[in-house]
Amino acid sequence: MFTSVLMIEKALTSADVEFVTTLHGDEPVSFHVLLQPRGDQADRLLRAIDDIALGELDEAVREGETPEGQDARSVGRRALDVSLQALRSASSTAEGRLVEDHPLDALKGVVAEVNADEVIVLTDPHYVEEFFHRDWASRARHKVGVPVLKLFSHSKA
Repeated sequence: MFTSVLMIEKALTSADVEFVTTLHGDEPVSFHVLLQPRGDQADRLLRAIDDIALGELDEAVREGETPEGQDARSVGRRALDVSLQALRSASSTAEGRLVEDHPLDALKGVVAEVNADEVIVLTDPHYVEEFFHRDWASRARHKVGVPVLKLFSHSKA
């Protein structure tokens, strides 16, 4: 069985589930999903800049309405549960956890713990972080010791 650690920032859509579950053809895949709830004010600013870069001005204005802190954890837990159920419904093995702090340290630990074959980072585009190579995938490539695949979410969750 192929073992993938899947880092996400929101609930997987049906298109995302189909995409990640078919990456390896008919080979069975076990997913270990890590979801980090929304961050702090700096993250909000970066998300707003990304929204503007994508021409989504309405989204940029609504970034202030995005739950953070404890509220983000409950939203994150629901998103993780929905994602795990969707992966299981697609005949994959899936388990997961929320990541509160230091997502790359958590990622490195899970990769070692489950002897992962790869890491898949599935997010919306983050142009500022990507430009400076500060996005999860770019940073993980230097930390985890397995191939890291960066994919963009197919649609809004």
